[in-house]
Amino acid sequence: MAPADAPGGVYPWLTASLIPRAIAWVSTISADGVDNLAPHSFTTVAGVDPPTLCFTSVGAKDTLANARATGEFVLNIGCGRLLHAMNDSATDFPVETSEFDAAGLERESSATVAPPRVAAAPVAFECRVTGEHVLGDCVMVFGEITHIAVARGVLAEDGLPDPTKVDPLARLGRSEWSRLGEVFVLPRIKHARWQAGERSATIKIDPRRGRASAAG
Repeated sequence: MAPADAPGGVYPWLTASLIPRAIAWVSTISADGVDNLAPHSFTTVAGVDPPTLCFTSVGAKDTLANARATGEFVLNIGCGRLLHAMNDSATDFPVETSEFDAAGLERESSATVAPPRVAAAPVAFECRVTGEHVLGDCVMVFGEITHIAVARGVLAEDGLPDPTKVDPLARLGRSEWSRLGEVFVLPRIKHARWQAGERSATIKIDPRRGRASAAG
């Protein structure tokens, strides 16, 4: 079928099929100085040099207006214990209401930008807007990372965030959400080792220990 012929419209087909999707929990400040916080489930890494993230505003949201007005935002990573607060921050509050206050979330001052971080977020990326791309009624906002804040408790032995400790949230279709589920390691195989007979093999991760524990 053509996208225009999708039952119920193409949007629910996209959100129910491209799953799970990471959530950009974006904090901004309005031109009038009001803190805003909202989840956006169309988001990804857009580049590495310079390090750039992007999120998509579906329609003209307060987040988009604020990012355009101030040129800054923070992309916070939500986690399991912040599920209800993240969902509450998606409520269509009037522009003069801060979702931080409405959802009972503590602010934390950012190091390089004006918008505050979510204090309880395991990881947060402070960004300066570098551009946008308009697609119909959607706008992709790009931001160069200027500072990374991370809770020490979610770091693995190699110094990077441990996915089982971060416990990130993801969006599915409808009003469905998801948590991480099973995590496993699957190393890539170099051509020389492939020629020697090596093939893919998964290594499961024990969430209680946080690292690889047994071959699968």
